[in-house]
Amino acid sequence: MRKISESFILEKKSKFYGFLYEIESEIEVENIINNLKKEHKKAKHIVYAYKLGVVERKYEDKEPSNTAGLPILEVINKNNLDNTLIVVVRYFGGTLLGRGLLTRTYSKAARELIK
Repeated sequence: MRKISESFILEKKSKFYGFLYEIESEIEVENIINNLKKEHKKAKHIVYAYKLGVVERKYEDKEPSNTAGLPILEVINKNNLDNTLIVVVRYFGGTLLGRGLLTRTYSKAARELIK
């Protein structure tokens, strides 16, 4: 497990912190997520997607269906990444963003990590 990059986006007072990791197992994913949950106790959502060989997973963490994990997974696949985990931690800013803006912001947070 190795953190490769971080990103930050502010959208209508919501804060999105992105993290890109190189991973070798699903156990590493579990450890990374548990550590981020401890580090970001006040975060409203911790969403992620990863690709490890033929295994692809996404997790929305109570965001509307396919507005968080799916756009992150699409960024992973469009960039032909493997052994990759992208996590985005969201601190809710008090304003609902709507499905479209939410999807675009999670996707942007993921793309920023790959630049």
